[in-house]
Parts: sequence; structure tokens; C-alpha cells
Amino acid sequence: MSSALTGLLPHPIVQAPMAGGVSVPQLTAAVSEAGGLGFLAAGYKTADGMYQEIKQLRGLTGRPFGVNVFMPQPEPPGAGAATSATAGAAPLDAGAVELYAQQLAGEAAWYGTRLGDPDSGHDDGYDAKLALLRDDPVPVVSFHFGVPTADEVEALHRVGTLVLATATTAEEALAVQRAGADAVVAQGVEAGGHQGTHRDLPENDGAGIGLLSLVAQVRETVTLPIIAAGGIMRGGQIAAVLAAGAVAAQLGTAFLATPESGAGPLHKQALSNPLFTHTELTRAFSGRPARGLVNRFLREHGRYAPAAYPEVHHLTAPLRKAAAKAGDAQGMALWAGQGHRMARELPAGRLVEVLAAELDAARTALSQGGAR
Repeated sequence: MSSALTGLLPHPIVQAPMAGGVSVPQLTAAVSEAGGLGFLAAGYKTADGMYQEIKQLRGLTGRPFGVNVFMPQPEPPGAGAATSATAGAAPLDAGAVELYAQQLAGEAAWYGTRLGDPDSGHDDGYDAKLALLRDDPVPVVSFHFGVPTADEVEALHRVGTLVLATATTAEEALAVQRAGADAVVAQGVEAGGHQGTHRDLPENDGAGIGLLSLVAQVRETVTLPIIAAGGIMRGGQIAAVLAAGAVAAQLGTAFLATPESGAGPLHKQALSNPLFTHTELTRAFSGRPARGLVNRFLREHGRYAPAAYPEVHHLTAPLRKAAAKAGDAQGMALWAGQGHRMARELPAGRLVEVLAAELDAARTALSQGGAR
């Protein structure tokens, strides 16, 4: 399957699917047209919203592309009760969600809005999205927050779709292989946005694995092709993960600052704003570990946020929207990887070309060094 995957992209460069309006069709098309593999992000969209973006993208490019889907989260059995530790989530403490809502009441008052309903749904329209992707196939579908069933993978294979899934450990990569996926996206702890952990357990907070170590561990555990993701901003880093055993690199933050990106101006500016000195993993905005620039909201609320996704995501959605409308980056979810300072404000297609040139230069340097 390595040849089937790499045959889709002249350059071993994958644009990470970034949910929340960042991975728009214009960005995806520009990356694919330049020889990378662009991705749409279906997360937080309805099935029809996903379909409309696919339709728009097909009008912009005839090149291969992918669509990323969030795995559904377990439904809590009832208000005030904790769930069992079913796949994908820790036991839900409804009382902790309510306590967090009380803590955020001041934020709602400050921004002049209401908190969202934490019980606004757990499946992200998963079944409807898969049905649409089977009826109207795309070249690649990837999954985040878990692994689809073997039957779901086989159904996508029957319509000619390659299947990828994220793993943050070697054990998760083995689950991806057992499901019959065609490749695994090895996501290091350096990555911006949500960690794609299959089971979100609070006791694992802070236990993330760096990308190069993860690629090595995954390579020794599974036979699947590996796409390396996490903190990659330069072609030399792509050369490093390829040398470590990956077949391609997935970059998100690197494309965040491009003009085609759907990220808001405040988010793009924050990548280089000296006010935001570093990133941290936090549950403050969504209830799942996600890496973002450290701002006031993260500092004040991160330590108190419960392990409750998507409840916390729904709860804070109006706050994040109001902060963006008010031009207040201190209240926004500024997702970014550890390499955010290296972001370049280049058109997405040009960025792919620059990365490919840097990759070639790094490979040449390594070859010449080996010859000596």
C-alpha cells in the first residue's frame, strides 16, 4: 500500500486536516495542485457541510485529496451519572462539567454571551458522513480520535478509497493495522491542535511521545506505511522523518499562516506575536488534550478543565466565537504546534514548492556527507 499512497503525491508532503474552518477547499486545492496531498476537515461540520466543501474542492482541482473524519465519542448513559471507560474516553464526571461551567460564567458575562449546551451531541454526524463518503467516494479518508471498524474500512476500500488513521503510540498504531487501514499517521506530541489519542485518559496527560521516537517505535511495531506528523516546518525536518522510516510528512501549523488558510487574522498573527511565547497541551477549550499558544484563557482555566470531550467543546464554543468577534486573541483557541515561530506567510502552493526544494537540498547534503 506504500506505493498506492505515495503514488497520490509527487512530493511526500501532506497538509494536515485542521478542523474549525482552517482547512478550507482553497487551501486543500492549492496544496494538491502543487504536488502535495491536501485534506479537508469534516470535524464539527454536518454531513451536508462536508459534501458542499467536497463539491467546491472538486471545482478547484482534479488532483487527489483527502477528507478527515472524527470518530464518535461514547454517549453518557444519563445526566449526573458517570460512564464506564468505553473506548475513546475516560469516565465522564457530569459534576465536573457543571463545575467548569460555573467557573466559566464570568467569561460568558465578560463577552456578553451564553455558554453552550454541553449535551449538543457526541457523534459529529459520523454515520451520515461515512454513508456519504461511500456513496460519493474520495481518494483518501483519515480518522482522528480512534479507529474505524474493519467493516467500515472494508466498505471504503470497496469504493476505491485509501484509509488512514492517527496513532500517538505504537499500541495505537497496531490497532490501526488490525482494522485494515492502508497507512498510519504517527502524531508526535509536538503537533498543534488535538492529539488523536484513541483513549483519552487523564492519567496519561503529559505522557506524549516525541515524533522521531514515535516513528521509530511504530516502524518496529507495524508494517504499515507511516506518515509523520508533529512540529514539522522545514524540508530538512521532512528529510529527517523520511530517514527515520516515514513515507511522508504531515504539516499543519506550517500551512496555518498561508493566505488560503481559513484561520482568522488574529490566529495567523499570533503565530509570530511576541506576546505568545510558547505552546502547551490543554483541555481548556474542548476537554481533550490539544496544543495551542498559551493565552489568558488557557492559563486561567486549563488546570481546571475536565476530561470531557465534546462536552467542553460545546460549552466553550460561544465564548471562542465571541472572543474572535471582539478581536480578543486572549480568549481564543489558538491551536499551533511547537514550531509555530517558523511559520512562513507564503501562498500554500509556493510553500509546498519551497518545502520540496528544502527536502531535496537536505537529501543532497546527507548523500554528499555519506560519500565523504
